[in-house]
Order: sequence, then structure tokens, then C-alpha cells
Amino acid sequence: MKNASINKLVYISEPLLSFGHDQLMDDPKDGLFLFGPIDDVAKPAQIRIGVIGRKEGIERYRRWARQINSFIPAERQEAVHHVAYPGFESIFGCKWPIDPICALEIASSEIDNTLRISQRHEALYKTVGLFTDSIFQYLREQEANVDLWFVVIPEDVYRYGRPKSIVPPQLRVASNLMVTKKRAQELQRQPSFFPEDMQEAELYKYEVHFHNQLKARLLGNRAVIQIARETTLTPDDFQKGGRPIRRLQDPATLAWNLTTTCYFKASGRPWKLANVRDGVCYVGIVFKHDMTSLEKGNACCGAQMFLDSGDGLVFRGAVGPWYSETRKEFHLRKDRASELIKTVVDAYSKDHGHHPRELFIHGKTRFDDEEWQGFLDAVPQGTTLVGIRIRDEREMKLYSQGKSAVLRGTAYFYTNRRGYLWTRGYIPRLRTYSGREVPNPLSIEICRGEASLEQVMSDIMGLTKLNFNACIYADGLPVTLRFADEVGEILTSTPLTQELPPLPFKHYI
Repeated sequence: MKNASINKLVYISEPLLSFGHDQLMDDPKDGLFLFGPIDDVAKPAQIRIGVIGRKEGIERYRRWARQINSFIPAERQEAVHHVAYPGFESIFGCKWPIDPICALEIASSEIDNTLRISQRHEALYKTVGLFTDSIFQYLREQEANVDLWFVVIPEDVYRYGRPKSIVPPQLRVASNLMVTKKRAQELQRQPSFFPEDMQEAELYKYEVHFHNQLKARLLGNRAVIQIARETTLTPDDFQKGGRPIRRLQDPATLAWNLTTTCYFKASGRPWKLANVRDGVCYVGIVFKHDMTSLEKGNACCGAQMFLDSGDGLVFRGAVGPWYSETRKEFHLRKDRASELIKTVVDAYSKDHGHHPRELFIHGKTRFDDEEWQGFLDAVPQGTTLVGIRIRDEREMKLYSQGKSAVLRGTAYFYTNRRGYLWTRGYIPRLRTYSGREVPNPLSIEICRGEASLEQVMSDIMGLTKLNFNACIYADGLPVTLRFADEVGEILTSTPLTQELPPLPFKHYI
């Protein structure tokens, strides 16, 4: 029967990860500590870092680099989930020089003068420009390659560089912008004969968000960046009443998380899933409203493709009226759906020399008939296509008989196509559950195609262990959906007329 009732509770085993020397472990920190990262041709011998920030920020970076090149004790040695940090080279088998390849200094006064401009679109565009212009100039004039740009920002950039940030009146700098947001929208319908009007109107197509806009404006140059606040690198420098102004993770945990993502962004592969079926490919569908469009339902679509190693590519699809106010859902037209998945299949085939044998598409809503037919038209014969809807479930609760939360990996099969999976919960290896409330499951439904629900859940468990933005035991969401909102925001942070090739996932996190 296609959707037969089952009503059974099962346990999905914790997926294993593969590290150096093909050794298997379930815990990323243990695997890296004992065996190091995966050995492959892309493994860097040394991380080539370029640093950009204020003079004070660059010096704080150097102090932090010295710290991660040495041993950092665990905050609580008696707790299994608190692990000492042995030092970058001891973990990853490559060097992190204290002195970067280049250090691009931006004057504090320049940042203040642009960041505090009263017109926020102008303020953020010009502030981001201070950083992008310096990087672009280096790329034009210098030959030394940079693996990763470490962007060190003062606290004011974080404080005033977000959409809802408000600069106090006494700190504001007068704006020279003549075109208002309303006028910019009018110019979309009827362009002006004056180039300066069109130039100013263009600023409104950039998101008022320093982090997202900086990443988006660097995509065309393939510059990979890591943004870090000065207060993150040297929290003891920023105190109030004898305490740091920010509550951060302990130094060892922070070092594990930040250096793991930096190693990944510098083309290293920390770990990969073990025992993965040959030819399997996972795709997460991304949608984001186009806030600059005059049409309410206009949105940008994209796809994130992931493999067993965590390697991923992001594809930006077409902009169109994908959002339905009636259904409160995003859906592609048949031709656009086909175009998007065809680019994914072609990229996979180019890299592997053959088409994927299994292609799982993950989304937050069910795929409609037209959209699904477009996906089917794009995949070649011999490729099994399966559509999975994954959502956070807040109504379903499961309690254990003891004091601990339900085990991570617990699954309830409601039917043979729909069930609940607890990707958050008590982890025996760590002897703890990191949450504070009763964990919620993921609602998982095979809404298109045919597959084993247990296999689908097992795959999703594995995909929760490929979040290289941190070095944690596992995430609550599979990587196919974990960063969907963030990727969508970066895709729409600059004018959508800009052509973007498929780029590695490291450019977006």
C-alpha cells in the first residue's frame, strides 16, 4: 500500500564519519584529534590568510592566531562534551601562520564616516565598499594567492550594520543621496535620463546587512571570507564592570568551531560521511523574496547540492513570481524547475563522470504537480528522483522514562511515507543533551517518488553531521536545509541582474 499506517517507534543508528587514514568515528572532535582530517589532493599544507580590518583589529587577529597555534584547555575537564583544543597544526596537519600574507588596513575614521550616514542603504553600501574595494585592489595588483580573507570588524559594524539597526541621532552623518526609496521604485518603472539618478537608485537594490552584502559583492571574484568581530577574537579587551561585554563560548570550543570552518573554507575537507551509497546526491531548494521587486510574489530560487564529503555547490535559478499569497508557499513553473535541476545534474556529472543514481530533493513544502514534472524532465534515465518534505514539528512531543531527553535518532513511523525523527536529543557518547527544553522532532514525508522511509531518515541523520560552520557532534537540521535562509539572503543581497556561476558552498557560510 502506498501510504500504509505503521505506527512504530525505532532507533536510527548514529552515522559514522570518516577521517584521516580512513578511520571511522561518530564524533568530529574525537576523529580530528586522533586521526586528523581527510587526506586528499585538496588538503592545504598551509593556510594562506589575508586579513582586513582596522589597525587594532589586525593586531587582535595576530593575538588570536598565536592562541590557536597553542594548546587551549577545556573549560570543564570532567565534562565529556568539553574538549581541549590541541592547536591548529596538531588537529589539521597544516600550518596557520601568525603573520598573514597581507594585512589591509582600513582607518577607523573611514568606517565611522560611512557607517553612520543617516541614509542606511548608502551607509551600508559605502561601508561594505571600504572592504571590497581593498580586496579587489589587492587581487588586481598582487600575485600572492589568498585562500581565505579574514575580515575583522569592530563592534560598531555589527551594531549598526543590520537591517533594524538605528544609529543614535547625535552620531549620524548627513547623507548626500538625493533619490528616495519611493523615487527609486518609480525609476524601476520609468528610468531617468540622468545617469546619476539611476546610479543612486541602484543602491536600494543592496540589502541593508553588512554580513550578507559583503559576501554577495565578493561572489563574482570568488573571494572566500570569514567575518569575525574583534570582540570574538579577544573578548577580554572589551569589558564592562570587570566582565566581557559579550557572553561567548569558552576559548577551546570557540577555537574548534572557528578553525574548522576556516579549514573548510580554505579547501580542506575535515571529514566525510562513511558508508554512503555510491552515486547519491542531495539537493536543498532555496527561495527568498525579492524585496526590491515591485511585484509582491517575486522571489529568487536556488539549489544547494551536497555530497557525502560535505562538498556543495550553490546554484542561483531564475527570479519570478514563485510565491503564492493564497497558499503561502513557493513553487516553480515547470520550465524553471527543469532548468534548475538540470544545472545540478550537469554539475554532478561533470565532477563524477556519470549521472547521479539517486537524487533526493529536500524542501520545506510539498512539490506541486507542475514543479515535480519539471524536476522529472531534467533527470536522465537511470536516476531515481525522490522528493522529501522536512519541517520542524512543534506539536509532537516524546518523553523518556528517566530524567534525560529522548535519544537523538529516535524515529516514529506514522506511515511508510511519513514519520518523525528526533535529530536533537540525548547523546550517549557525550552524556548530555545540549538543549534546555523538550526536543522537537523533524516531520519527514516522502511526498514524491519511491524510497524507504528508514533509509531517508538515516540519510537525514548523516546530513546533520555535515555542518562545517562549527565542529559539533551533530546539528538539528540536515545541511540541505540548515543554511537555506542564509544562502537565500546572500543571493538577494545584490541586484539580481548579476550573473552568478555555480559556486562552492564555502562562499556562502
